Amino acid sequence: MQYALITILAVVTIAFCALIMVLIPMVQAMKRSAEALTSLQEMIHQELRPAIQELSAALSEIRSLSKGIAEHTDDVKCLMSALGETGSGLRSVNRALGTVTSTVGVASMWIAGVKAAGKHLVATHLKKRGGN
Repeated sequence: MQYALITILAVVTIAFCALIMVLIPMVQAMKRSAEALTSLQEMIHQELRPAIQELSAALSEIRSLSKGIAEHTDDVKCLMSALGETGSGLRSVNRALGTVTSTVGVASMWIAGVKAAGKHLVATHLKKRGGN
């Protein structure tokens, strides 16, 4: 019985030593990994801080630009309204000029007709009086 107990104790001791021999390198690897993660975290923090600051500055610029655009939206609406009214006025002037042009065209045709008729009448009258 003592022999079995000593054998079991020897096996447990060998297993415990093997476990310790495996755990020590594993714990050291975990420690190195934790240190590497810590240094990576610090490097990322140092690299990202300026980028985050630049992004924050860009966002504040975008906000100020959008506020400026929003402030001038009423001016743009007023300009567009004025342009629309100007277009309506130009159409009215164009219609009036078209009417005047057609009236002048008709009047010039009448004048040309009256002039030709007058010349004909004068020529006919002169022939009747014994002229050329």
